Amino acid sequence: MTIRVMIVDDQMMVREGFSVLLNAMPDIEVVGEAVDGREAVEKVATLRPDVVLMDIRMPVLNGLEATREIVAADADAKVLVLTTFDLDEYVYQALRAGASGFLLKDASARQLADGVRVVAAGEALLAPTVTKRLIQEFSRLGAPKPPTQERVGELTERETEVLVLVAQGRSNSEIAAHLVVAESTVKTHVSRILVKLGLRDRTQAAVFAYEAGLVTPGG
Repeated sequence: MTIRVMIVDDQMMVREGFSVLLNAMPDIEVVGEAVDGREAVEKVATLRPDVVLMDIRMPVLNGLEATREIVAADADAKVLVLTTFDLDEYVYQALRAGASGFLLKDASARQLADGVRVVAAGEALLAPTVTKRLIQEFSRLGAPKPPTQERVGELTERETEVLVLVAQGRSNSEIAAHLVVAESTVKTHVSRILVKLGLRDRTQAAVFAYEAGLVTPGG
């Protein structure tokens, strides 16, 4: 199945460059572009892309607000935020807004295409340098949030264990190996965790685990 992608960036060279790279992939098709967040929200409603590559700093409506509106309006569209080192302070905000992952703008063509595939498949994607900043942000925020902490009680002991491993960035196969269970079993646990907690994907599950105090920076 072809993955339909929309590119949102106020720089024409960035949009054209990513379009060329992604359209060269046999399983990816760029179906549209937008120059700001407002145009992105409008086009997502008509084009129905699978993945939206979203810049953060844009005129009219920034990437954070656009992500929030897109996620609220279309449960199927996954947002992959494009960031540079000087934009890392927005990582936590964008994850809370519903972004499924982050990719640095200097990523290679292969990393870009793989990132699109990972997010389209419902997995989380966080560049290592961005993950480091995310952990620092959780450290700054301090104590776990009580409402989030209370909801942990809805999970079974095994589901809580799986959630912690997801938050540590482990894939289903790595979790399966760690727990000595089948990968299909892990997928079932992850699905149940998302449903019970009303979460969109693994990225939001990771955010939840940190906010609930299940995972601590460096833990």
